[in-house]
Amino acid sequence: MAHLALYTFGVLKAPLTDPAPLVRAFHASGADVYPQIARHPGYLARAEPADPGRAGTTLFDLDWGPWGEFVVPAWYDRGRTPETAALAATLSLWTDPGSAVDGVYTGHHRVALARRRDWFERTGHPTHACWWVTDGTVPTWEDGVRRLEHLHTHGTAPHAFTLQRPFTPEGAPSSAAT
Repeated sequence: MAHLALYTFGVLKAPLTDPAPLVRAFHASGADVYPQIARHPGYLARAEPADPGRAGTTLFDLDWGPWGEFVVPAWYDRGRTPETAALAATLSLWTDPGSAVDGVYTGHHRVALARRRDWFERTGHPTHACWWVTDGTVPTWEDGVRRLEHLHTHGTAPHAFTLQRPFTPEGAPSSAAT
């Protein structure tokens, strides 16, 4: 059975360590979003660091276990230190596009999405990419970056697609999941 991999990437308007209310509000939203999504039907797993509480580190420095080394798209031109990193990325597994859409566009995450223009820069690049993996396969951050860059360069295809223009595991266009 195939599972849907979903990679998201955004460039924040301010570094992650910025003490301004804008960044604090973004971080605070995660406290509600992640637990709710983890309970959502069709959600299987997400990339989580082995030791998330390591102080003074960035996503680049953490051990992501089977999800691989943390990498970012080539066009990301902000920092990589705790003081300069200005990004948000997720990598997750779902049973199907419909479950992912329902999980992403409802509840606390929907409320957070309504503020995305407050928190994220408009880069002209896709903010997410989906692809199918075989049961038991753990996608890596590198897989997500390659799919996002492919989507930007070539548009939606079975190799990399959006939740709005999904493909079946066999590679056929599918009805929009949204």
